[in-house]
Amino acid sequence: MSEGVADAEERLKRQRDDLQLLNQVMRHDIRNDLQLVGAYAELLDDHVDEEGAEYLDVIKRNTQSAVSLTTTVRDLAEVMLREDAEPSRVSLDRVLSQQVEEVRSAYSEAVFTVEGSFPEVEVVGDEMLSSVFRNLLRNAVQHNDEAPPKVTVAASVDEPADVAEVRIADNGPGISEDQRDEVFGKGEKGLDSPGAGIGLYLVRSLVEIYGGDVRIEDNEPKGAVFVVSLPLCGG
Repeated sequence: MSEGVADAEERLKRQRDDLQLLNQVMRHDIRNDLQLVGAYAELLDDHVDEEGAEYLDVIKRNTQSAVSLTTTVRDLAEVMLREDAEPSRVSLDRVLSQQVEEVRSAYSEAVFTVEGSFPEVEVVGDEMLSSVFRNLLRNAVQHNDEAPPKVTVAASVDEPADVAEVRIADNGPGISEDQRDEVFGKGEKGLDSPGAGIGLYLVRSLVEIYGGDVRIEDNEPKGAVFVVSLPLCGG
């Protein structure tokens, strides 16, 4: 092995070790501190006046958002640290139903509606598929300016195309066509674009690993629809 190749491999190993360390810090130290802040904020409910309650709500909301972000960063690090992991097959209805219930529980102020029933099919994916749906469902609430935020989830099978399609619609401000690449980290501004989040970058990365596609459409009368297409697994 040439010296240049050896140096490059050593540098790559150091970068992976550094990423693993940062991931552990994010998962444990930072997350634990944030959860402690959230717990003490809850204890202050009976000790503040009306004006203080408004400030306390801001602390709670932002703490919850930051805890969610640690989960997303953890998931993204897991994807980056993989070594040639091959997607397998995952039950779409099981994973999607579980994530709808979990996010519904976390955001009691939002209204979640499931249209029809989810198809009982298996799609190309792995244990990280849950992160795709979790981030899209959270995004539909967190970037919503309506009270209450409304999120509608539907899934169907396109047999000619051999894919399952999941649609997550919201009643928020919507996303203009010229920003749709940027919110996934694809545009010139990438993750620095307004409203962009690392969660949507993770969504795109995972869906592409599975051989699928994610796009944004307009919702009526307002809002956005995130459409995830995933290849079906054969019988």
